Amino acid sequence: MLETVIVVPCFNEGKRLAPDAFRHFARDWRQGGFIFVDDGSTDDTFTILTALQKSLPSSFAVLQLPRNVGKGEAVRQGVLQAFRRNPEYVGFWDSDLATPLDALPLFEAILRDRPRTEIVLGARVQLLGRDIRRRVLRHYLGRTFATAVALVLSVSVYDSQCGAKLFRATDTVRELFSRPFLSRWIFDVEILARFIKAKQMEFPSGPEAFLYELPLPAWEDVGGSKVRGTDFVIALFDLIRIYHSLR
Repeated sequence: MLETVIVVPCFNEGKRLAPDAFRHFARDWRQGGFIFVDDGSTDDTFTILTALQKSLPSSFAVLQLPRNVGKGEAVRQGVLQAFRRNPEYVGFWDSDLATPLDALPLFEAILRDRPRTEIVLGARVQLLGRDIRRRVLRHYLGRTFATAVALVLSVSVYDSQCGAKLFRATDTVRELFSRPFLSRWIFDVEILARFIKAKQMEFPSGPEAFLYELPLPAWEDVGGSKVRGTDFVIALFDLIRIYHSLR
């Protein structure tokens, strides 16, 4: 049984995927495995993923969706499949490796050392001694959005949108992925909203004891992202929808 299963959503990532980086990491990471979700790609993504899976079948699996459903649903479908393996931890990771894979053991260590923690969120915090490379515009748009998220959730989360997250495979976490998300892109916020709502019913004093933000040692804004400026506006409308769902 694998201790950790990581879901990697992919949509037309043929030019950005780095199969060798995944292979190199997986050969030494014996306690975990990856599920790549091809979200209805129209390029050679599925071909690349199939070759990767064949090169190391004990570490890699591929789930092909018949049509593009968006990152949130692709992650959800992958996580549902990951739960069938009964891992201790399940998470998702951006396919462009903006967060390097060598940060993954740090996430696992947090869950091992902090038994109450159920969700570890990567946080892109520019601190001395850390290598965080973000484009200026995206950084300030991100900070504006993060402030709005913290207000909506009433939790002092610094970075809800980093594409590296790891969960303890509890019943509460399983329930977070049991139904489709309202938003295709800011599903990360909806995961937190669902978690906070569930925990507040059990622990009215607050859910923050079960959440942990890990400042990443390195992160790079990889070119070719499918996020556009208009998505920021859509995200704000989706945030309003999530706010109403919390109520």
